[in-house]
Amino acid sequence: MKKNLVLTGMMGVGKSSIGKDLSHKLKMEFTDIDSIIEKKLSLSISEIFKKKGEKFFRDIEEKETINYLNKNKIVIALGGGAFLNEKIRDETSKKGISFWLDLDSKIIFQRIKVNMKRPLLDNNRSENEVKKLCKSREKTYSLSDFRIDCNAKNRNQIIKEIVDIYENE
Repeated sequence: MKKNLVLTGMMGVGKSSIGKDLSHKLKMEFTDIDSIIEKKLSLSISEIFKKKGEKFFRDIEEKETINYLNKNKIVIALGGGAFLNEKIRDETSKKGISFWLDLDSKIIFQRIKVNMKRPLLDNNRSENEVKKLCKSREKTYSLSDFRIDCNAKNRNQIIKEIVDIYENE
């Protein structure tokens, strides 16, 4: 049986939009963990961080992610910080194939600088802060089964690369 397909990487790399397209192409269900949490709590991720704190959010993120990893043949877009959680990484390696969508921090900054939904960057909207955050997470993201270099590739090329790998696993 095919495993779940899990997308990880920094905020703004395209996990959700690429995940939706992948799920259609592979005829699999799609879920975005951040969206699931927002719907469940009727709050944006940013509001959850402000009102309830990061620990509260991370606890729910772990529970929801593991819940979805227990399904079969699903494309899961993790939040940017989810893969930092060791339990999520362990469950992902047992029940899924993980893909790190890697993108240059300059491009990420351009994509997210106007987005107020990014709680870890609310007060640090500088390119340097994004670069630092990328650097601090790089080692953990590299634990993914596959790294997809998204620089200089369009959406269709990225999707084709992931599909080719996934179907040959």
